[in-house]
Amino acid sequence: MPSTQLPPPVRTPPRVTPFGAGAVCALLALVVLVLVAVRWSPLMTLDRTVADALHRRAVTEPGLVHANRILTDWAWDPWTMRALIAVAVVALWWRGERLLAVWVAATGALGTVVQQGLKSAVGRERPQWPDPVDSAHYEAFPSGHAMTATVSCGLLLWLLHRHGAGPRLWRTALVVACVSVVGVGVTRLYLGVHWLSDVLGGWLLGAALVGFAIAGFARYERRGGFRAPGRS
Repeated sequence: MPSTQLPPPVRTPPRVTPFGAGAVCALLALVVLVLVAVRWSPLMTLDRTVADALHRRAVTEPGLVHANRILTDWAWDPWTMRALIAVAVVALWWRGERLLAVWVAATGALGTVVQQGLKSAVGRERPQWPDPVDSAHYEAFPSGHAMTATVSCGLLLWLLHRHGAGPRLWRTALVVACVSVVGVGVTRLYLGVHWLSDVLGGWLLGAALVGFAIAGFARYERRGGFRAPGRS
């Protein structure tokens, strides 16, 4: 009898989990933190090169500077991002998803504590210019704007996904979130108030925190510690 040959098994690529993504981002953030703390020469040179190039352009484009200041001080300001999280928390609480509301609020608050603690611990000075186009206070690393935008947008996307956002809403939200996270980092660099590694550190730390928050809540759900309204 002719032998039947079974088709080779289909190999699916490994699935990226929130915890795995968070761990990778945390590791990369740690690397950037260490390099900044020891003032690794190649990174310091890159930071200075990028800052100098953007500042030379900014001083010749007051209109673009004004637009960047509106974006960074209003649309993507950390308090604007926190306000969006506050609205989401109130909505969750009103829907009866109170543990999730507390979880989201606590994650946002933890992000603020982490960024302020690291700023104090690292004590990195911001770029200094004889002809600044903007000003900012407190230490530089990590960028609070970049980290807060990453945490806030990441949490909001997670909530939309959990609650079954339709394809059109999801795509729109994803584009807005990506533009906001990348855009706020660009504004901080263009206005000369942060180094490139400050922004990169803020992005990585924010992504790590969101990944760990999502993974932690999912683990709690799997262990039967939470039931969303309407679920049996």
